[in-house]
Amino acid sequence: MSVVEFFNMGGYAFYVWGSYGVTLLAFVIEILMVRHKRKITLQQVRLMREAGEEA
Repeated sequence: MSVVEFFNMGGYAFYVWGSYGVTLLAFVIEILMVRHKRKITLQQVRLMREAGEEA
């Protein structure tokens, strides 16, 4: 089996590599969304602490 045959996947390369690509994209989007949500949550906690100290 050559490298070209491996990447061709017996004629199913588009579906195989496409599914890997979609999965990778979903992972990247999920990681970015979690990081963004964490940043917002930490900002909210900081604001709540500051508001509690002022009261």
